[in-house]
Amino acid sequence: MVDPKMPTDPFEPDHAAAGGLLPWLVVEVRDHLWPWSRHGFQRHRALQGAGLALGLAATVVWVLAALGQLAAGALIGWWFGWSVFEVIVRLGAKPYVKEGPWWGRRYRRASRMDMICYVGFKNLLIGASLFIALKSLGLVTV
Repeated sequence: MVDPKMPTDPFEPDHAAAGGLLPWLVVEVRDHLWPWSRHGFQRHRALQGAGLALGLAATVVWVLAALGQLAAGALIGWWFGWSVFEVIVRLGAKPYVKEGPWWGRRYRRASRMDMICYVGFKNLLIGASLFIALKSLGLVTV
């Protein structure tokens, strides 16, 4: 049975038509790492400006962690805060998620919970990878 609250309408993002493996891979990476869209910048300039500042701050936090100047708890807190903000930005700028396997090119409109799950899982993987890399290099202490 189909949930009437669940969005099922297809969505075609700008980058979905990228041809070839390399161009598709480049736009996929950019789509996952850069939560803003050109359209989002035009609609909510103040929010986007705050988001860029927060994104820069999150980057500085990771650099401080890489330099051994930040505790693991602070790093995790910043990453969680970034994730919450990213959900808000993506719902306004890139309101879609993939339908089906990760290598597919079918998209649909995202509900709030879709976006929370997508951003949460994506940032968990990115954060865990960075955290393990920094821990392996002895730059983060627990």
